[in-house]
This record gives sequence, structure tokens and C-alpha cells, in this order.
Amino acid sequence: MVFAAMEVGRGDSDEEELPVVAPALTSRGRGSLAIYTSLVTLRPIHSQVSHSLYTESRSTRFAVAASSSFLLSPPPFYLRCFLAVASVGWFPIQPPFQSAKHQCTTSPPPTSAAFVRMASPQCCANPPTPSPDAREGKVVESFGGLRSYLAGAQESKLSVVLISDIYGFEAPNLRNIADKVASSGYFVVVPDFFHGNAYVPGDDVHVWIKEHATDKGFEEAKPVIDVLKEQGVSVVGAAGYCWGAKVVAELAKANEIQAAVMLHPSFITVDDIKEVKCPIAILGAETDVTAPPELVKQFEQVLSSSNTGIGYFVKIFPGVSHGWTVRYDNNDAAAVKSAEEALADMTDWFNKNLK
Repeated sequence: MVFAAMEVGRGDSDEEELPVVAPALTSRGRGSLAIYTSLVTLRPIHSQVSHSLYTESRSTRFAVAASSSFLLSPPPFYLRCFLAVASVGWFPIQPPFQSAKHQCTTSPPPTSAAFVRMASPQCCANPPTPSPDAREGKVVESFGGLRSYLAGAQESKLSVVLISDIYGFEAPNLRNIADKVASSGYFVVVPDFFHGNAYVPGDDVHVWIKEHATDKGFEEAKPVIDVLKEQGVSVVGAAGYCWGAKVVAELAKANEIQAAVMLHPSFITVDDIKEVKCPIAILGAETDVTAPPELVKQFEQVLSSSNTGIGYFVKIFPGVSHGWTVRYDNNDAAAVKSAEEALADMTDWFNKNLK
């Protein structure tokens, strides 16, 4: 059995089904070939080693068997039986195996194909162990309507909102980052945008994303900023990791914040970057399916060619993968060093634009 995926047609929209050449079965007989052709939705799924494609319909995976071999030579007996069975019924096509290491399962995309392409298994890799420990800060039941981790002096006029990746506000490394940013004079808020329902390894990530859309996160972030302003905060910065980067982009586009940092961002488009209205730093990884270096460089080109005069800082970290800033192994000296470098760049950006 040879798995192959090749687009042979293209619809006018992401929702239109496309004819695709799916798994091919070759026989030992000369010129014999059975091709299963399926009307399905084509979407990319990334494996650990390489980027592969598999095809899957929104409701039922199906295929019709056809053979060109009979035009050249009589097909072998087993192939004629196979074609006879296929001619009177449907049979399922199973997608290629996906590495269990990612702990990330998928289903037919709940949103546009462009959106789903940016939700790769890298977003699920190296899951942290959630910890309710308060670290140096404290957890409050409601800050702007959201349960939140708070760090730093609440009377500070400078504030930073940290927006997590899909693993939520209880990730230990994220809380350590909040404490370190707070030590630079900021009142730091880490809201629970997932309402206690952070992504759990093994769940279907596309279903989870549909239930935790970034536009909802953007709307829920605004009351948090309102409370900060009511407390006397004069400037607010926001940093977002993976999922959270899209929320930060929306806040920057809406002029809700005065400085933005996006770390290994997901769901960000060139059009998003064109609409940013505050100084922005983008920290990318050398190995990142969601925001590959080529895309990050496009972001930089947009910012450099803009006549708005908005400050920007773009950096691609060598030797690291998506999620390196917050989902790293504390026993890995190299990983810790790269994460600390990203934290230093983020803090420097806030110091430059908020103080």
C-alpha cells in the first residue's frame, strides 16, 4: 500500500470539496493499478518528521475504485474481485498514522482551511503539567470577569497582560515568566481565557479551537484592560504565546494596548500585521510549521515598508521549535537559555515602549 495525496482540482472556497487522488494499490501484474478517487476536503496534517497530507470528508470518508489496467492487460483475479466489491458499495479510507508523541488528535476542520492549517501538532507538543500553585503572585477568582494569576505591585502604573497558549494560565513556566516580568516594575495579569477548560493532550485540537475561538478571547481581554485602567494603570502591554498571539494582534489592531509581543504566533496573517497600531515585537522559531521563518520575514517586510512609523522588532531564534519560550524542559540547559533570551527580548521591548 502506498499513501499519496495529490490535488487534482480546486474549488472556489475552503468549504468546497475537492477531487483528490488518495491511497494507491499496485499489484505485481504488469500494468495493473487501482486508484481510489474520492471527493473529499483536502487539509494538511503535519507529522513529527515531515509534512504530509491526508484526505477526509466532513462526514463520511468514501471512495470509488477504478482501474486503468484492464485497458492494457487483464487484471489479476484478486484485483477483479476487489473491483467487483467496490463497484457495488463504499469502503472507508483511513488516514495515515499520526505520531502519538504530539498527543494531538484531529477531526474535519470546524473553520476555514486557512485557519486549520495554522493549528499544527506543534501547538500541542511538549505539554506542561498544570500547577495551581501561586508562585510569587496570587490567583484571584475574578479580574475583569476572568479568573487570573496576578504578579507584581497592583499600584504600578505599568501593566502587562500575558495571554497563554492552549495549555492555559496554570502552566508553571508561564507563571514564572509573569513573576520575572513583574520584577521589572509591571503589574502582570495572566487571565484564564479558557474558563478552566484548557486543552488536554489527546483531545481533538480542532474541536477545542472551535470552542475557544481567539475572537472570543479578544472580547474577554477588553474588560481586563478596562479594570487595569480603572485602577490607574497608564500604559498596558500584552504578550501572547501561540493561541494568545492572535488575541494580542487583535488588541494591537484595536488600539487597546500600547505595546505588543507575539511569541511563536498562530493564526496570524500578513493582513493582521498591516493593521497593527502599536509597537510590536515578533519572536519566531527556526522550526515552526505554524509560523515558519518565511512567514515571519514577510511580517518584517510589511512592518519595514509601512509608513506609519510604528516601531517593530523581529527575531528568529535558531535551533528551537514552536513553543520554545514557554514549553521547555527546565533540565535542558540549552532550552532554558533560549527561553530566557526570549524573555529578555520581551522585557526589553516593554521597557522601551511602556516606560
